[in-house]
Amino acid sequence: MTLPPTDHPGTVDPSVSGPPERSGRREPSSRRSSGTPRAGTARDVVRAVRPAERIDVRPGALLTLLVLASHPEDTIGIDLASGTLVRARVAWPPDHGPDLHAFDVVEAVVAADPERDDLAQPEAVTVTGLPRHRGTYHGRQVRHLLQRLSAPVEEHVLGFPGASAPYWEFRGFRPSLALVVPSKGPVLFRRGPERGTWVRFGWGRSDNWLPVEDPVSERALDVARRDRLQGKDLASALGFKPCYLVATLSAPRSGHCYKTVRGLLPRG
Repeated sequence: MTLPPTDHPGTVDPSVSGPPERSGRREPSSRRSSGTPRAGTARDVVRAVRPAERIDVRPGALLTLLVLASHPEDTIGIDLASGTLVRARVAWPPDHGPDLHAFDVVEAVVAADPERDDLAQPEAVTVTGLPRHRGTYHGRQVRHLLQRLSAPVEEHVLGFPGASAPYWEFRGFRPSLALVVPSKGPVLFRRGPERGTWVRFGWGRSDNWLPVEDPVSERALDVARRDRLQGKDLASALGFKPCYLVATLSAPRSGHCYKTVRGLLPRG
């Protein structure tokens, strides 16, 4: 059964299915500006990372991250030393937005003030300068990392009902990131008079509708010249079958933090 999107989220059990061509990538500014070696070095960089029990957020510490999604607010990735999810806050130049992609390997230096006191985003850390691009990384280790970090199924995405919550309600006790494995879907579609990009997916017994802040997903709808994609059509437009959704809690917007999806990811 196919679920057509409507004007407001429902609570029905969706029967959707979803799989994904990815358009060409332009050279990241972080790679151009730092004179980074070519992508073939990524595997060597990953192998050289020394395991750690927890992420090192001391000022000046060097983080090696596997990027999952990049947005003006932050770059979401996996700290390869500790194997934990992290939100690296990057001060991108005003004339050039984020240009990193899923499974890029980057190095970033923790800022003098890491700004680790955000109770809504306990995984966030501020870095100095632009991340240094070291290539891209795929394969069995990436698949294992994603599987291990996938969120356990709960009643609500990110631990609370609804699309948003006031910033002052957060106490730093719940995550602002979740690597969600949809039980049904996803369905990617445009919604509302502003024709924003949304995704609908099943997770456990819940039917979830979240806005998407991901240029790759937005471009997939444009390239397909469709307002709605799922299953094989979505797989064809993206260039991969989406197995994970990067669900995040936004920075405060008019006093509220909103649930969004920053990326659709393949198996690895």
